[in-house]
Amino acid sequence: MKSERIRVGVAGTGALGSLHARVLSELPEAELVGVFDSDPARAQEIAKARKVKAFPSLEAMAREIQACVVATPTRNHVAVGSFLLEHGVACLIEKPLASSVEEGRRLVDLAAARRLPLMVGHVERFNPAVQALLQNVRNPRFLQAQRVSPFSFRSSDVGVVLDMMIHDLDLVLHLVDSPLAAVHAVGVAVVGDHEDIADARLMFENGAVANVTASRVALKTERKLRLFAKDTYVTLDFKEKSGRIIRPAPKIREAIAEGRMDLGKLSPLDIMLKRMVKSETLQVTSGEEPLRGENREFLASVREHREPLVSGRHGLLAMEVAERVVASIRENLAKSGET
Repeated sequence: MKSERIRVGVAGTGALGSLHARVLSELPEAELVGVFDSDPARAQEIAKARKVKAFPSLEAMAREIQACVVATPTRNHVAVGSFLLEHGVACLIEKPLASSVEEGRRLVDLAAARRLPLMVGHVERFNPAVQALLQNVRNPRFLQAQRVSPFSFRSSDVGVVLDMMIHDLDLVLHLVDSPLAAVHAVGVAVVGDHEDIADARLMFENGAVANVTASRVALKTERKLRLFAKDTYVTLDFKEKSGRIIRPAPKIREAIAEGRMDLGKLSPLDIMLKRMVKSETLQVTSGEEPLRGENREFLASVREHREPLVSGRHGLLAMEVAERVVASIRENLAKSGET
């Protein structure tokens, strides 16, 4: 028996909202009912392109849908998300969950009280390369994430930590799975009032360490992750959805321990020729667009009345760490005599 399609809307039809509208219009499990935007002309443009209704108000849209993607500016997330949840509408709220931890907690608590799915748009979780990584790596000891791009003039109401770095904060928290012990961060504002470049060092209670860098004033776009765990080194390119994984060859450790191999007498060329390390392409089996995977998971959580894989709690945890990063940046600026 074919499952009934989920009636869904999109609130906010900017660059990201229009992408969600396109994906939802293509998914067989979704019925894109319509869109709403504070700019009626923009809403009409996207509605016409997707052959759906442009609603005159959020209230009018809420009456006709079961679920909604909230892609408004971050400062409006708490107002729009709260309104929808109070009207019984499940929400996928774009990252960051809200402008502050306090606002994010209000959304999480409201969703729990109404027993409605609340998902956060940390789309990198649905990157096929990340999903392949999660199948190959456990308990990483060191991670280095870099996410840089030219200034886009979008999301200028928040700094680069909440705009870009939060993707990697969420992923690092998911990979390490240990309480955060300490944060040290630096950052500077270049274009506006918020930080545009930031670098954070995260230290976890289990001893793992992560260095996370983000910039939205770079000359080119790069989104990469490097990490090592026991007997494993991985490089990942989020943009290309690819990676490499390097491990010691089988029984190498035994040969060294038994004295059959002396590393001190081997050159890098010897190591390669003797195939002491094995380098292979990370097996990325899915070619699915990450945003498509994210929306499919959101719709499934609504249909199955369950918590989504990237829940409001995950989004709130990432925000709590992001606030600690921003606080550390401000503390270090104050120490240097800057504001």
